[in-house]
Amino acid sequence: MYAYKRKAQYHETDKMGIIHHSNYIKWMEEARVEYMDFLGYGYDKAEENHIASPVAGLSIDYKKPVHFNDIVEVRVSVTRYSGVVQEVSYEFYNTTRDELSAVATSKHCYINDQGRVVNLKKVLPELDAKFAAEFAEYKASQES
Repeated sequence: MYAYKRKAQYHETDKMGIIHHSNYIKWMEEARVEYMDFLGYGYDKAEENHIASPVAGLSIDYKKPVHFNDIVEVRVSVTRYSGVVQEVSYEFYNTTRDELSAVATSKHCYINDQGRVVNLKKVLPELDAKFAAEFAEYKASQES
C-alpha cells in the first residue's frame, strides 16, 4: 500500500462548501501516478517506452464529505493484476476529521502506440515485476 497526501483546495469545493465529487477521480489519478513514481517506474517512463494505461472502469462510494483545507490521505493498493489488466483500490482517509471519506477502484489495461492491448510481462518486465510484487503483498495482507 502507498499513501498519497493532499490538501483539499478551495477551487475544488461546491456551493455547499464540500469537495465536489468529480475531484475524487482526479485525486485517484494523482495518487496512481505518484504511486508509480514511488515504485521507481513512473508513468512518464512507461510513456517513454510507448505504453499507456487508460482507464477501463471505475467505481466510487462516498462515505463522508471532505471540506476545504482538510488533509486527505489516499491509500493506494494493487488489488488485481495479470500483466494485461490491473485494478487499483483507493481509500480516501480524511486525517483532519479522522474518518474514511470514500472508497474507490479503477481498472486499467496497457496499450501500445497503436492502441493495442499489451502484456507488461513482455513489453515492460521491470514494471510488471513491481506490480506483481505489490499485488502479491496485497493478497498476503488479505489472507492474514
